[in-house]
Amino acid sequence: MLSNNRNGNNHLEEKLQRFLKSANLRVVDLFSGCGGLSLGFQRAGYKILGGVECDQKAARTHALNFFKGLSEEDLEIHASPVDITDTSPEQFMIKVLHAESPDNLLDIIIGGPPCQAFARIGRAKLRQVAEHSEAYLNDDRANLYLHFLKYVDFFRPLAVLIENVPDILNYGGKNVAEEITSSLEDLGYSVRYTLLNAVNYGVPQFRLRFFLIAYLGGLNLSPEFPEPTHQTHIPTGYTWEKTVALKHLQPNQKDFYNNQIRYIQPPRVSDNLPEAVTAGQALADLPALTDHLKESKKHGARKFDQQLSYRRGRPGIYAMMMRTWPGFEASKGVVDHVIRFLPRDYEIFRQMKIDDQYPEAHIIAMKILEARREEIEANTGLEIAENSPEYRALKKQFLPPYSVDKFPNKWWKINPDMPVRTLTAHIGKDTYTHIHYDSEQARVISVRDAARLQSFPDGFVFAGAMNDAYRQIGNSVPPLMAFALAKKILTQIQKIASQLPTEVLDRAEINNAGQ
Repeated sequence: MLSNNRNGNNHLEEKLQRFLKSANLRVVDLFSGCGGLSLGFQRAGYKILGGVECDQKAARTHALNFFKGLSEEDLEIHASPVDITDTSPEQFMIKVLHAESPDNLLDIIIGGPPCQAFARIGRAKLRQVAEHSEAYLNDDRANLYLHFLKYVDFFRPLAVLIENVPDILNYGGKNVAEEITSSLEDLGYSVRYTLLNAVNYGVPQFRLRFFLIAYLGGLNLSPEFPEPTHQTHIPTGYTWEKTVALKHLQPNQKDFYNNQIRYIQPPRVSDNLPEAVTAGQALADLPALTDHLKESKKHGARKFDQQLSYRRGRPGIYAMMMRTWPGFEASKGVVDHVIRFLPRDYEIFRQMKIDDQYPEAHIIAMKILEARREEIEANTGLEIAENSPEYRALKKQFLPPYSVDKFPNKWWKINPDMPVRTLTAHIGKDTYTHIHYDSEQARVISVRDAARLQSFPDGFVFAGAMNDAYRQIGNSVPPLMAFALAKKILTQIQKIASQLPTEVLDRAEINNAGQ
């Protein structure tokens, strides 16, 4: 049953009635990036109304994929970067959503507000956001999360989904998630949060992340999280990451305000589930890349203007899903299967074994260096001393400049029989953390490889140059992870909507007809 209290009186009945008639829930994606969350929600049947993103390339990527049927003028509106710190919810509503009132406008707000600089502001301070439109300007500690909160308060969505890194539970010894939860509860929402690993939801990647779901109080819903679809052994590093994040959370613990901690355990992963998708299953059908090994290959900007055909043979289940994702089909091949120009390292990549990291790569590089020095000495009859200018020049030519002690995990050769390690925004700078498992190709992962490992379909396009695309992918929420969350939220709201009494439906229909 719906509640009649203040928290339920936010055009809730009208929204549910509209949902029952159209089968679509309307979504705005804040801090949308290139659209990982948006894509998962769209696949689950939601309608993406718009996104808020300050990065120019990411904003354009979001627009190109979710608003490709619009006029050029309207497309440019969605493609233009939006800084949430100087764009009020009302300004966004008018300019991007082309609406004059937030009443019965949207149903879900999703996003991942950056919390790197979040400090304990205090619940009373956060409460002011709903009462004073510019309260956040009075305290420089009130960071981007408060702007996210202003959008929630303005639009009053049925549900909110927030994604972030696990450290949000233990940032400088503080549980920032509880601050977020407290402020959402002050706005009338029921909130729960947990930690989920994308590998348990069909993504070929170990990726532990924080997720928060909040429902408008009038729905009388307690947030639930999706059941896992895949199982695998989680490496020690990820179990340790979870332990550190949960360090200050204890059973029945209460927060600073004497409220029960809202963290809940993630759904159990059954041993009977299918095995996790592996890197090999994700990448095997993509074209082999070897042109970079030819001496004639020149260094230059990598453009997404050449389609490469898929390998022959029937693709696996995951690969077929990436080829046939509704609205993002790619029947012939891919256009962004491009890599970095790294001639110094090709032979190192070739000689590395599966699961080798930087210490092993450094040893290989030293052997290549010494072999080259011996060859030069044999051909010239000259001795190249280790401290000589000639030797330093050889080191620069053959040896990576990174410290083995400081960066042992900087390089890693992917294991094709396992999911990969977490992709991060750092792949926008280099991709040594994900070296392709095929020694014959002797390369790092391509843009399309990274997209596949993050579960972006092959028809999803990325704006900008190669490094822009890598960064957007590393920053994103895996669409399959978002899809699982979207389906769970949809199921919970559907259940409530289906229980609406006939008189409520009739009243809402009359109200809608009069608008």
